[in-house]
Amino acid sequence: MVIYRVATPEDRKRAEAIDNSFTTDTILEVTATEGEFRVRPVVANPPVHKVYPDDEETDGEEHIIVAVDTEGDVCGAITLAYASWNRRLHIADLRVAPTHRGRGIGTALMERALTHGRELSARTAWLEVTNINAPAVRAYRRMGFALCGLDTSLYVGTESEGEVALFMSRGV
Repeated sequence: MVIYRVATPEDRKRAEAIDNSFTTDTILEVTATEGEFRVRPVVANPPVHKVYPDDEETDGEEHIIVAVDTEGDVCGAITLAYASWNRRLHIADLRVAPTHRGRGIGTALMERALTHGRELSARTAWLEVTNINAPAVRAYRRMGFALCGLDTSLYVGTESEGEVALFMSRGV
Protein backbone atom coordinates (compact mmCIF):
# COMPACT_ATOMS: atom_id res chain seq x y z
CA MET A 1 0.00 0.00 0.00
CA VAL A 2 1.23 3.43 -0.93
CA ILE A 3 -0.07 6.80 0.28
CA TYR A 4 0.17 9.84 -2.01
CA ARG A 5 0.31 13.36 -0.60
CA VAL A 6 1.75 16.81 -1.09
CA ALA A 7 5.35 16.86 0.10
CA THR A 8 6.34 18.36 3.42
CA PRO A 9 9.71 20.14 3.69
CA GLU A 10 11.21 16.93 5.10
CA ASP A 11 9.66 14.88 2.27
CA ARG A 12 11.36 17.15 -0.27
CA LYS A 13 14.80 16.19 1.07
CA ARG A 14 13.85 12.52 1.09
CA ALA A 15 12.47 12.74 -2.44
CA GLU A 16 15.69 14.31 -3.73
CA ALA A 17 17.62 11.40 -2.18
CA ILE A 18 15.75 8.77 -4.25
CA ASP A 19 18.11 6.98 -6.63
CA ASN A 20 16.86 7.97 -10.07
CA SER A 21 19.63 6.21 -11.99
CA PHE A 22 18.74 3.54 -14.54
CA THR A 23 20.25 0.87 -16.76
CA THR A 24 18.90 0.16 -20.24
CA ASP A 25 19.76 -2.08 -23.16
CA THR A 26 17.87 0.20 -25.57
CA ILE A 27 18.47 3.85 -26.42
CA LEU A 28 16.69 6.13 -28.86
CA GLU A 29 19.04 7.13 -31.65
CA VAL A 30 18.38 10.59 -33.07
CA THR A 31 19.63 11.37 -36.57
CA ALA A 32 19.29 14.65 -38.39
CA THR A 33 19.02 15.26 -42.11
CA GLU A 34 18.08 18.39 -44.00
CA GLY A 35 14.80 19.51 -42.43
CA GLU A 36 14.09 16.23 -40.64
CA PHE A 37 14.89 14.29 -37.48
CA ARG A 38 14.51 10.56 -37.04
CA VAL A 39 14.17 8.84 -33.67
CA ARG A 40 14.50 5.05 -33.55
CA PRO A 41 15.26 2.49 -30.85
CA VAL A 42 18.64 0.74 -31.07
CA VAL A 43 20.29 -1.88 -28.89
CA ALA A 44 22.87 -0.52 -26.45
CA ASN A 45 25.69 -3.02 -26.19
CA PRO A 46 26.87 -2.91 -23.51
CA PRO A 47 23.81 -1.63 -21.63
CA VAL A 48 23.94 2.03 -20.60
CA HIS A 49 23.89 2.95 -16.91
CA LYS A 50 22.95 6.58 -16.24
CA VAL A 51 23.40 8.44 -12.96
CA TYR A 52 21.91 11.91 -13.08
CA PRO A 53 23.92 14.82 -11.65
CA ASP A 54 22.44 16.79 -8.77
CA ASP A 55 19.82 19.25 -9.99
CA GLU A 56 20.37 22.94 -9.75
CA GLU A 57 17.84 25.17 -8.08
CA THR A 58 14.85 25.90 -10.29
CA ASP A 59 13.24 29.19 -11.12
CA GLY A 60 9.70 29.61 -9.93
CA GLU A 61 7.47 27.74 -7.56
CA GLU A 62 7.43 23.96 -7.54
CA HIS A 63 4.76 21.58 -6.35
CA ILE A 64 5.89 18.13 -5.20
CA ILE A 65 3.74 15.07 -4.64
CA VAL A 66 5.27 12.08 -2.88
CA ALA A 67 4.48 8.39 -2.59
CA VAL A 68 5.06 6.98 0.89
CA ASP A 69 5.21 3.22 1.49
CA THR A 70 3.96 1.29 4.54
CA GLU A 71 7.37 1.68 6.20
CA GLY A 72 6.96 5.46 6.00
CA ASP A 73 9.67 5.80 3.36
CA VAL A 74 9.30 8.18 0.44
CA CYS A 75 9.49 5.76 -2.48
CA GLY A 76 8.49 8.13 -5.28
CA ALA A 77 8.04 11.79 -6.08
CA ILE A 78 6.93 14.03 -8.90
CA THR A 79 7.95 17.68 -9.13
CA LEU A 80 5.93 20.06 -11.25
CA ALA A 81 5.43 23.72 -11.96
CA TYR A 82 2.68 25.65 -13.71
CA ALA A 83 3.12 28.43 -16.27
CA SER A 84 -0.04 30.52 -16.46
CA TRP A 85 0.92 32.42 -19.62
CA ASN A 86 0.50 29.27 -21.75
CA ARG A 87 -1.36 27.14 -19.20
CA ARG A 88 1.32 24.45 -19.30
CA LEU A 89 2.12 22.03 -16.51
CA HIS A 90 5.85 21.32 -16.53
CA ILE A 91 6.76 17.89 -15.17
CA ALA A 92 10.25 18.73 -13.93
CA ASP A 93 11.11 15.41 -12.30
CA LEU A 94 9.55 12.00 -11.74
CA ARG A 95 11.46 9.45 -9.71
CA VAL A 96 10.59 6.11 -8.19
CA ALA A 97 12.98 4.18 -5.96
CA PRO A 98 14.50 1.19 -7.79
CA THR A 99 12.96 -1.23 -5.27
CA HIS A 100 9.47 0.13 -6.04
CA ARG A 101 9.63 0.37 -9.85
CA GLY A 102 7.14 -1.54 -11.98
CA ARG A 103 4.35 -1.25 -9.41
CA GLY A 104 2.42 1.65 -10.94
CA ILE A 105 3.77 4.29 -8.57
CA GLY A 106 5.06 6.51 -11.40
CA THR A 107 1.72 6.32 -13.18
CA ALA A 108 -0.18 7.11 -9.97
CA LEU A 109 2.09 10.10 -9.30
CA MET A 110 1.57 11.35 -12.87
CA GLU A 111 -2.21 11.00 -12.51
CA ARG A 112 -2.09 13.12 -9.38
CA ALA A 113 0.10 15.70 -11.11
CA LEU A 114 -2.35 15.91 -14.01
CA THR A 115 -5.26 16.28 -11.58
CA HIS A 116 -3.37 19.16 -9.95
CA GLY A 117 -2.84 20.64 -13.42
CA ARG A 118 -6.56 20.46 -14.19
CA GLU A 119 -7.25 22.27 -10.90
CA LEU A 120 -4.94 25.05 -12.15
CA SER A 121 -6.68 25.09 -15.59
CA ALA A 122 -3.62 23.68 -17.37
CA ARG A 123 -4.28 22.72 -20.98
CA THR A 124 -1.18 20.59 -21.52
CA ALA A 125 1.56 18.77 -19.62
CA TRP A 126 5.13 18.85 -20.89
CA LEU A 127 8.39 17.15 -19.93
CA GLU A 128 11.95 16.60 -21.09
CA VAL A 129 13.73 13.24 -21.11
CA THR A 130 17.12 12.18 -22.45
CA ASN A 131 17.19 9.93 -25.52
CA ILE A 132 19.11 7.26 -23.61
CA ASN A 133 16.27 6.82 -21.11
CA ALA A 134 14.18 4.60 -23.36
CA PRO A 135 12.44 2.96 -20.36
CA ALA A 136 11.11 6.37 -19.27
CA VAL A 137 10.05 7.26 -22.83
CA ARG A 138 8.08 3.98 -23.02
CA ALA A 139 6.47 4.72 -19.65
CA TYR A 140 5.55 8.28 -20.66
CA ARG A 141 4.01 6.97 -23.89
CA ARG A 142 1.88 4.54 -21.85
CA MET A 143 0.81 7.59 -19.80
CA GLY A 144 -0.42 9.33 -22.96
CA PHE A 145 2.59 11.51 -23.76
CA ALA A 146 3.84 11.92 -27.34
CA LEU A 147 7.09 13.25 -28.73
CA CYS A 148 6.65 16.93 -29.56
CA GLY A 149 10.22 18.13 -30.11
CA LEU A 150 13.89 17.71 -29.39
CA ASP A 151 17.03 19.71 -28.69
CA THR A 152 20.42 18.45 -29.83
CA SER A 153 22.29 21.17 -27.92
CA LEU A 154 20.62 21.21 -24.48
CA TYR A 155 23.25 19.02 -22.82
CA VAL A 156 26.34 20.47 -24.53
CA GLY A 157 28.93 21.31 -21.88
CA THR A 158 27.23 19.16 -19.22
CA GLU A 159 27.81 15.67 -17.86
CA SER A 160 25.16 14.51 -20.35
CA GLU A 161 26.95 15.84 -23.43
CA GLY A 162 26.26 13.66 -26.47
CA GLU A 163 22.69 12.91 -25.42
CA VAL A 164 19.64 14.48 -27.06
CA ALA A 165 16.79 16.10 -25.13
CA LEU A 166 13.39 14.75 -26.16
CA PHE A 167 10.32 16.80 -25.31
CA MET A 168 6.99 15.08 -24.76
CA SER A 169 3.52 16.48 -24.09
CA ARG A 170 -0.09 15.48 -23.62
CA GLY A 171 -3.36 17.18 -22.98
CA VAL A 172 -4.40 17.61 -19.38
